[in-house]
Amino acid sequence: MKNIFKILGGGIGWALGGPLGAILGLAAGHLISEMNTGNDEDSTQKHFTRKPNQTGDFHLSLLVLSALVIKADGKIDQRELDEVRLNFVRMFGKEKANESFSIFKSLLKEKIDIQEVSTQIRRHINYSARLQVLDYLFKIANSDGSIVQEEVDVIRKIATHLYIRSNDFNSIYAMYGRKYYRGTSTKINHKEANYKILEVKMTASDEEVKKAYRQLVRKYHPDKLQGLGEEVIEAGREKFIKVQNAYEEICKERGIK
Repeated sequence: MKNIFKILGGGIGWALGGPLGAILGLAAGHLISEMNTGNDEDSTQKHFTRKPNQTGDFHLSLLVLSALVIKADGKIDQRELDEVRLNFVRMFGKEKANESFSIFKSLLKEKIDIQEVSTQIRRHINYSARLQVLDYLFKIANSDGSIVQEEVDVIRKIATHLYIRSNDFNSIYAMYGRKYYRGTSTKINHKEANYKILEVKMTASDEEVKKAYRQLVRKYHPDKLQGLGEEVIEAGREKFIKVQNAYEEICKERGIK
């Protein structure tokens, strides 16, 4: 008989202490009801007292925040669901991903308070991990071919409560170029996107561009994600490469050596 709390991983200790735990508890309860299974009390208690860890905290954050983004436009697109499953398989392995997806689908039925949940998450994962969460949320939102304004608004609210700086939000928002702005009120071309990624104005001097690049290299270096698992680090590496590509294109355009 499968214990549903096992699905929630190492972060269950801190999650059960606040609004995130209440939401996950409701989702787990619905899932247990649908599965029509019992619950082993001793095994459940074991997972209640399990110590939190960074990987578990990151895992739970993605589960709940993904549900918020997918519901933002008032519809649930199968392509978005597939993207969530695919990313969880990449980051956590097929077995854990399949179990997590069961909880995730139950979360889609729950009312989630963005401020309360985001605030709790902010207190338990570091800034680099929060930036990776933001990148992941934009990727999920774009999996159906476009990002609508409602999704941007929800992600921005999440970012605000995660204490993600405005420049960092705009940088990650621009990392996928023009396609990331389709269907929103913001229009941007590829050249503008490169500067937004580097967090500088198009009028910045060559030295300012170089300085901004060095700062972002330190900020987005994959080593900042140590402890979250190799697949999460690989996802961070993809973001790191986008920074490098933006810088190289600006250098080529300006003739910077």
